[in-house]
Amino acid sequence: MTRLRTLLGIGLGLAIVAGAGWYISQPGSAPPAARQGGGGRFGAGMAVPVGLATAAKGDVPIIVRALGTVNPLATVTVRSQISGQLVQVNFTEGQEVKKGDLLAVVDPRPYDVALKQAEGTLEKDQALLANARVDLERYKKLVAQDSIARQQYDTQAALVRQYEATVITDQALVDAAKLNLVYTRIVAPNDGRIGLRLVDQGNYVTVGDSTGICVLTQMKPISVLFTIPEDTLPAVRARLKAGATLEARVLDRAQKTEYAVGKLSTTDNQVDVATGTVKLRAIFDNTDESLFPNQFVNVRLLVDTVKDAIVVPVAAVQRGQPGTFVYLVKPDDTVEVRVVELGATDGEKVAILKGLQLGDQVVVDGVDRLRDGAKIRRPTRSAGGPPIANAPPDAPAPGVAPQGQGQQGQGQQGQGPQGQRRQQQAPGGPGAPGGAAAAQPAPAQANR
Repeated sequence: MTRLRTLLGIGLGLAIVAGAGWYISQPGSAPPAARQGGGGRFGAGMAVPVGLATAAKGDVPIIVRALGTVNPLATVTVRSQISGQLVQVNFTEGQEVKKGDLLAVVDPRPYDVALKQAEGTLEKDQALLANARVDLERYKKLVAQDSIARQQYDTQAALVRQYEATVITDQALVDAAKLNLVYTRIVAPNDGRIGLRLVDQGNYVTVGDSTGICVLTQMKPISVLFTIPEDTLPAVRARLKAGATLEARVLDRAQKTEYAVGKLSTTDNQVDVATGTVKLRAIFDNTDESLFPNQFVNVRLLVDTVKDAIVVPVAAVQRGQPGTFVYLVKPDDTVEVRVVELGATDGEKVAILKGLQLGDQVVVDGVDRLRDGAKIRRPTRSAGGPPIANAPPDAPAPGVAPQGQGQQGQGQQGQGPQGQRRQQQAPGGPGAPGGAAAAQPAPAQANR
C-alpha cells in the first residue's frame, strides 16, 4: 500500500510539471515583457529613459586637494628671566592678551637693592675720576714749567684712564641691575591666547625653569601646513613667480563645512624624498577663531582657472574599449558613442578639448542601459523642478485593465497589486453627473 501511494505521488507530480510546461508554451500565457520581444524592464526597441546635459561654455578651476594641520605662527612658553618669588599673576586661563600686557610679577625688592648698590659704586668711582682729572691738569702745567718729573705726569694720566674704565664697568652694573628690575615684570611677548596656568602665585621661579608660567599661542592670523605631490609643484611655483595670489580654502574632516578662506604664503625649500611631497603654508585671518592649533583640516588650493572651456558634467564621461567617450544625443532621439579628449576638471565638471561642440547634448543618467544607436526617451520636466528621467510604465497584458481603473471615486482608496494604497479619481470626476462613478471590473484574461 505504501509503495502504491509513492508511485501515485510521483505520477501526480510529473503530471503537474507537464501541465505547467504546456501552459507556459501557449501564446497568450507569456509575460508582458516577453510578448514585447525583450527581456527585463526595457525590451528590444523600447526607448530608454535617460538624463541629459548640454555642453556649455564655462570656467573650470584647477584645484589641488590636500590634507593639512593648523599651525600657529607663534607659540611662546612664557618663562621668568630672573629668579625670585612669584608675587602676582595678572592673567586668567584662556584670556586673549596683547603684546606688552603684564602677565606676572616677580618680587622686585632684591633687585631694587642691587640697583642702589650699583649706583652708589658708580657715584664713588665717578668722584675718584673727577679728582684724578684735576690732578692731571695740575701736573700738566707743572711739567710745562719743568717743576716735576715727566714720570709723575704719565702716572697720573694712567690713573685717569683706570678710573674711566672703572666708571664704565660701574655703569654696566647699574644697567644690569635696572634690566633685572625690568625682568621682575613679565609681559606678553606677542598677541595671542593664554593656555592653562603652569605655576601658581607664591612659587619660587628660576631662570632654568623648564615648565614656564604659561603658554601663549597666536590665533590671529594663523597658518595651515599641508603637503602636495611634487608633480603639482611646478604649476604652483610658476603662478607664484608670476605674482599671482593663490586662494586656499579650509574645510572640516567631512569636507562639508568651510572654515576659512586665505592665501598661499610660501613653499618649503625641498621635497620629502620619503613621500614625494612638499610642504606649503597658507595664511588665514581667523578673525572668528574657527581654526584651532593642531586641528586636522582639508585644504583646497586654487592653482589656476581655465576660461571659456566647453564643459560637461563628469557623470557624462565614460571609459571603455573606445577610450574616453560620451553618449551624444542625435536629433532622432538616438545616441552615438563619441570619443572625446578631456581637459581640466574640478570634480563636478570637466573640460572637453576635442569631440564636442557647444550645445551638444550628452547622457548623464541611465548610461548603463545604452549602446551605440540605442533609442532614448528624453526626460520630462516635473512641476517646480528640473527635468527628470522617469522610466516608462510596464505595458499591461492584453485584456487586463491598467492599475487604478478599478478604484473608487475621488477621496476613496483602493488596494494595488503590491499592497500599496493609492488615491485615484473616478473617470467622471467630482463634477460628473451622478457623482463619482463606480469602478468597472476588469475582464478576465484570455487563453486561461
